[in-house]
Amino acid sequence: MHQAFDRPEVHALLRPERLLWNASELRELVTTVASRFAGELAELTKFEREHRWWARLALTEGVELWLLTWLPGQGTEPHDHGGASGAFTTIRGNLHEDYRYPRRPVRSRSRAQGSAIGFGAGRAHQLRNVQLAPAASVHAYSPPLVPTREYASLADIPDSIPPLPAPIVRIKPSEPA
Repeated sequence: MHQAFDRPEVHALLRPERLLWNASELRELVTTVASRFAGELAELTKFEREHRWWARLALTEGVELWLLTWLPGQGTEPHDHGGASGAFTTIRGNLHEDYRYPRRPVRSRSRAQGSAIGFGAGRAHQLRNVQLAPAASVHAYSPPLVPTREYASLADIPDSIPPLPAPIVRIKPSEPA
């Protein structure tokens, strides 16, 4: 647990007994964290010119939670989440998302501050800050620590996105995550 989030109300939100979260539960989690902890997130937010900045906020056996920042022009390569479900909410600025489900067309969406989305395991996407102002977002994935697969373009995703093995996470309540 990141020291800024190591408090009882965050532990309760993360439900350590839950081993698998679905897309709507992850969306609710990032939305709740963004609204209840806006001040803490703003204090943690940093921007780096060389690359996107990120910090893991929390990790349990069932979910991981991240804060990411995006200067203008920064973004990800097209990727999937290896079979993990995910969610994110934009807490500052605006992000552009191109996404695709297997055997479906590529779609685009602007993710303005306050917008949130949850998605299942069979989705690939690319996020970029195409605006002139910095952006920040909170992300959650379940199961945690599943590696991502990158693609040359979203047109290259296969007809199905098979899950990648997730490592077994064993976190003792007394040890920091």
